[in-house]
Amino acid sequence: MPPSGSSRARIGVIFFTVLIDLIGFGIVLPILPSYAERFGAGGLGYGAIIGVFSLMQFVATALLGKLSDRIGRRPVLLTTMLVNAVGYTLFAFAGSYWVLFLSRVVSGFAGGNISAAQAYMADISTPAERSRAMGMVGAAFGLGFSLGPAIAGMSDYYLGPMWPGLIAVALSLANFVSAYFILPESLKPELRVKRPLLDLGHIGEALARPKLRPLMTVWALVPLAFAGYTAILPLQAHAALGWGKRELAFLFTLIGVTAASVQGYFFGRIMKRTGERALVIAGTFGMALAIGVIPFLSSSAQLYFWTFVLAVSNSIFAPAATGLVSVYAGATEQGTVLGAAQAIAALGRTVGPPGIGKVYDVSPVTSFVLAGLVLVLAGLAGFRMAPTTHPPVTPVPPAPPVPSVPLPPPPESGS
Repeated sequence: MPPSGSSRARIGVIFFTVLIDLIGFGIVLPILPSYAERFGAGGLGYGAIIGVFSLMQFVATALLGKLSDRIGRRPVLLTTMLVNAVGYTLFAFAGSYWVLFLSRVVSGFAGGNISAAQAYMADISTPAERSRAMGMVGAAFGLGFSLGPAIAGMSDYYLGPMWPGLIAVALSLANFVSAYFILPESLKPELRVKRPLLDLGHIGEALARPKLRPLMTVWALVPLAFAGYTAILPLQAHAALGWGKRELAFLFTLIGVTAASVQGYFFGRIMKRTGERALVIAGTFGMALAIGVIPFLSSSAQLYFWTFVLAVSNSIFAPAATGLVSVYAGATEQGTVLGAAQAIAALGRTVGPPGIGKVYDVSPVTSFVLAGLVLVLAGLAGFRMAPTTHPPVTPVPPAPPVPSVPLPPPPESGS
C-alpha cells in the first residue's frame, strides 16, 4: 500500500532532519582548517575539533536513543533541532579557538538525534519496508554531504566567513518549525520502556547478543576506517596530486551525489533481489578495495574513479546495515538498539582520524592499506551475520462497520 499524504509528510520531515544534520556537518569541512589556522591551532588542536564532534555524538546517541524509547521520539527530535541551531550560532560567531571547540561540542551532541530519527522511521514502517526507509535516510546523508561543502564555499566566498554557520542556523530553525507542525509522536505509549539513561550497558548488551554481535562489529570497524580515510585523503591528494580546496569540494560533491542517487533510487530495487546481508558484505569489501588502492594512484582521473567506486559501495552498505539493526531489534527497543549502533559508530569515528592519521605521518601507504584491512575485517565479520527474510505483506480486508459504534480512524500506512 503506498504511503498516505500524512505518512509522506512525516517521512519528509525526518528526511529533512537528517539532511540538515549532514549539511551542517558538511558546511564545516572546507572551512574548519582555515578557522583552526586563524586561531593558531596545531595538528593536535585541529584533530581535537574534528574528534570532539564524534565523541559528543557517541555520548548523545547512547543517551537520546534510550530517552526516545522512554518519552517518545518527537520531544527528543524537537529539542535537538534547537540545540543544533545554538551550536551553529556559536560556530558563526566564534572569535576564539575555545568558542569554536564549544560549537563542535554542542553540534556533535545535537547530531546524536540520528538514532531517534532512525527509530522514528522504524516506528512508521513495517519490517519489510524498513531497509527502504533507511535508504531514504541514507539519501539524506548523501545529499547533505554534497550540499554542505558547496554551501560553505559559495557563502564564505560571496557573503563572508560567518555566513556558513548562519545558513546552518536558519536550516535548523526551519527544520524545527516543520517538525513542530507536521511530526506527530510515532511511539505508542504502550511500547515505551524506561531504561537508565546514563547507563552504557546497552552497548555491551548489543555486543553480547549472538545475533547482533557481528553486525555491531561491522558498525564499529567501518566508521573507524572510513573516518580515518576522510582525515588523510586531503593530505594525500595535496601531496601526490597537488589538489586544493576546489578539487576536494568536487570530490565531496561526487560522493554525495552518488550516495543520494544510489540510496534514493537504486537501493530499494537492489535490496529486494539480494537482501541486506549481501549488500553489507559487498559494500564493505568494495570500500576496502577503493581505499586501499589510493596511495598507488597517479592521476586525478583515477582518484575520481575509485572515489565513485567507494561512494557506490558505501551507499549500498549504510542503509542495509541500518536496516539490519532495525530488523533484528524488537518493537520496544528500536531506539535503544539503533542508539547503541550509532554510539558504536561514533566511537569508531572518534578513534579513526587520529589513529590512522598518526600512521599517515609515519607512512602514507601504510595508512590507506591499514584502513582497507580494517574494512576487510568488517567484511569477514559480515559473513557471520544471520540472514533475514521478510514475509510478504498480505492485504487485510476492511472490517464491516458496526452500527451505532464510532469506529477509530484507520491506521496510517507504515505505522
